[in-house]
Amino acid sequence: MTRTPGPRAWAALAVLTLAVTLLAIDSTVLALAIPSLSADLSPTASQLLWIGDIYSFTLAGLLVTMGNVADRIGRRRLLLIGTLGFGAASVMAAFAPSAGALIAARALLGIGGATIMPSTLSLIRNIFPDAHHRTTAIAIWSAGSSGGTALGPLVGGALLEHFWWGSVFLINVPVMVTVILAGLWLLPESKNDHGAPVDLVSAILSVLAIVPIVYAVKSFAHDGLTVVAVVALLAGLGAGLLFLRRQGTLATPLIDVELFKRPAFTWAILATVLAIFSLAGLLYFFSQYLQLVRGYSALRAGLTELPTSLASIAVITVVAAVVRRLGNGRVLGGGLILAAGGLLVVAVGESYGGIVVICIGLLVIGAGVGMAFTVSTGAVLGSVPADRAGAASAISETGLELGVALGIAVLGTIQDVGYRFMLGRTPSSLPDRVADAAEQSLATLSGIIDRSDLGQTQLLERAQIAFTHAMQATAVIAAIILLVAGVMAARHVPATSETSEETA
Repeated sequence: MTRTPGPRAWAALAVLTLAVTLLAIDSTVLALAIPSLSADLSPTASQLLWIGDIYSFTLAGLLVTMGNVADRIGRRRLLLIGTLGFGAASVMAAFAPSAGALIAARALLGIGGATIMPSTLSLIRNIFPDAHHRTTAIAIWSAGSSGGTALGPLVGGALLEHFWWGSVFLINVPVMVTVILAGLWLLPESKNDHGAPVDLVSAILSVLAIVPIVYAVKSFAHDGLTVVAVVALLAGLGAGLLFLRRQGTLATPLIDVELFKRPAFTWAILATVLAIFSLAGLLYFFSQYLQLVRGYSALRAGLTELPTSLASIAVITVVAAVVRRLGNGRVLGGGLILAAGGLLVVAVGESYGGIVVICIGLLVIGAGVGMAFTVSTGAVLGSVPADRAGAASAISETGLELGVALGIAVLGTIQDVGYRFMLGRTPSSLPDRVADAAEQSLATLSGIIDRSDLGQTQLLERAQIAFTHAMQATAVIAAIILLVAGVMAARHVPATSETSEETA
């Protein structure tokens, strides 16, 4: 019998959505603060990379472990502990006296994020055991995540116009306090009462597998094929192989390999990873396109990207009805194919039709992605027993983090190679530092160009055209990947969840 959720359940969902919205804002707001914090802390080039990367390293490396910890000690308890830690780390980051201290604080933020993300989805799985209401709840949760991603540049731009760079971290504190106080009152506790303790060796191996692989991919994108990156990749793959072998010998594994025998679970995760791979890599450069090619401010660029999030939020009103009519697989596949079409519209708009066409493409992308991610998350959670919800959601979130890292690295490399190829040789009459900057990136060139010099201005215009064309080519590749992911999802993800509502 279907149980209709009461006001308390929806209020609890609001708390969980607020938490994940803040995590999404925090993941995008840092980029805007880089210039001002660089002026204050004077980080080296290597430290600057670590300030940006350490968060995703710790987050991706610990998600699986923390999802299992949540199953064992209680999802509500771990969520509140992680929220408290996230708030404390935010204060540390805001007042960091040096680049090293900021890197350490960012690492702690990643640890806090790893405790919060899988716990939110696990609690949703238990608060909304009915598949119909759970689809709506996950749509709202997804909209919070998408909205937070879009709000990051807006919030960051507004804060940095009036306050110092630490304000982008300090704003986390009142939100975290709200989540803790409301969570203590509204969130129910849930855990796997029959679960064994978390296997420490497996936890260590999972970190040793994920972190070196993410580092290697990022290093390949930044520095090319280096010995350190190759060693890191091999070490990560080796640790990953040991990790998988160990899971097969444990009565209660950290990752239940049996979950991957469920088509809804496996194909939903695979389709989602391919989707986030395509979108993260392209939208990362889209922000640069708006600022460096069209000359938008950070705040205006954030406003321009808003249609994507507005559309992803709007689809929550219809996604549950569409899923009931067409089934999980068709809606997931259709959403990804729709997003692929949106990417192509954006690519066309960058040369023809201008910002109006681009915004139409962003609306289409947002609608497709909002629908697809909501359905994929619901398919993952609906395909596993309730007592494994934390582990399943952690696997899903880890896939998302890896998809983001790989997308920015791989598609970023394609974008960079395309940019340099289309730019061609720079005039020999220009200063060496200008020519070198042009070959590195459009962002580097824009930072040192002398706009009173006609030759340098013409080079900047060439670089902007090369960047735009490279981005359009990358968009076509990303759209093809999304199309393949959509067809795979439509064919292989079952129409309904594989576990009955009674298992919830």
